[in-house]
Amino acid sequence: MARDVVDSEVVESRDALVGWLEAGCKPAGPFRVGTEHEKIPFYRADHSPVPYGGERGIQALLEGMRAHLGWDGIQDHGNLIGLYDVDGEGAISLEPGGQFELSGAPLDNAHLTADELDRHLAACRKVGEPLGIGFLTLGMSPKWSLAETPVMPKSRYAIMARYMPKVGTRGLDMMFRTSTVQVNLDFMSEQDMVAKMRVGLALQPAITALFANSPFTDGKLNGLVSARSEIWRHTDPARTGMLAFAFEPGMGFERYVDYALDVPLYFVKRGDHYEDVAGASFRDLLAGRLKQAPGERATLADWANHLSSIFPEVRLKRYLEMRGPDVGPPERIVA
Repeated sequence: MARDVVDSEVVESRDALVGWLEAGCKPAGPFRVGTEHEKIPFYRADHSPVPYGGERGIQALLEGMRAHLGWDGIQDHGNLIGLYDVDGEGAISLEPGGQFELSGAPLDNAHLTADELDRHLAACRKVGEPLGIGFLTLGMSPKWSLAETPVMPKSRYAIMARYMPKVGTRGLDMMFRTSTVQVNLDFMSEQDMVAKMRVGLALQPAITALFANSPFTDGKLNGLVSARSEIWRHTDPARTGMLAFAFEPGMGFERYVDYALDVPLYFVKRGDHYEDVAGASFRDLLAGRLKQAPGERATLADWANHLSSIFPEVRLKRYLEMRGPDVGPPERIVA
């Protein structure tokens, strides 16, 4: 999941939200491509999950990666929960169950993506092997149960975990047990964005099928080729799935803003504190009448963070995210 955005500029109107998306338009070509992928850490000795703490835990893995890469740390109430390159060349973050995510840099072509991935996986091996840690590139953790899955100390995930069972039956499985690869694409105009979103949405079912890679659950075959995609069908209908409106006349930045405004919030972040407002309306925050946060007004950071908590098959931010595939072996990540 994306790093939280920090921008305290108050949003005065819906038009400002539309403008924030419009600012993502890039000059006409050459466009760049970004790749994000998650993998599941495990102990090689007994194939058990890796907890956050301890001498050989996720925190130690992050500390080792920080020393190896020279990247800066991201903290959440004193816990190291991610890394980032100050020059914008990528970031490492933790998913709720410890899934280790690389958010790659925007690059000119897939050949450079392959080079980036090779460097990252080499770093993971160099740091992970002395800790006895390996990495699974499967769309779902194949062996341990939800109860056996470690919980990462990230404030936003605690809010999400409390909310998920209220809106679906598989949200916790999605959070703690699945892994994906995402492709991020530039657009040069609203028209270009709409065309790419429509093509992307139309392709996602085929892409999910082509890259299906989650046939095991709780140590046995689950009868599916992509359990991850089935889990997403039962997570939260308000913020997941296909976007039928994207194919209707009038689709554009404004239509996506209206969709996002109707997706319930998870949290509002002020300083280092996450206020649990799960289920509340961004429209109320925009108007300054959010009951859970009296007097607070929406900021651009609130908007960016809210957009990152919406999970359709193709997601619009200041670029387009294609979200359909299970993660797989390195060559499939590049593909």
